[in-house]
Amino acid sequence: MEFENAMTRLSEIVTRLESADLTLEDSIKLYEEGMKLHKICQDSLSKAERKVYILKSGADQSSTNSPAKQNPPRKHNDDLNTSFSLFDSP
Repeated sequence: MEFENAMTRLSEIVTRLESADLTLEDSIKLYEEGMKLHKICQDSLSKAERKVYILKSGADQSSTNSPAKQNPPRKHNDDLNTSFSLFDSP
């Protein structure tokens, strides 16, 4: 599943869960789906951050002729975690 599709579906799930018009069973099913989508999004963002880090490190090294002093990519995307904290583990 593409990142954009996962984010769209995840946003729909959050909206439905916040509406409180669901049975407990339906809420749990949506929550489980949301957790899977959350992981897909985090994995996609982590891969993208690693690629950007590698590209940026290479550009920094070639332009300055010295080792890049960059921080490694974050483990999780802060915006995604903030937007969908409903799916974070307790």
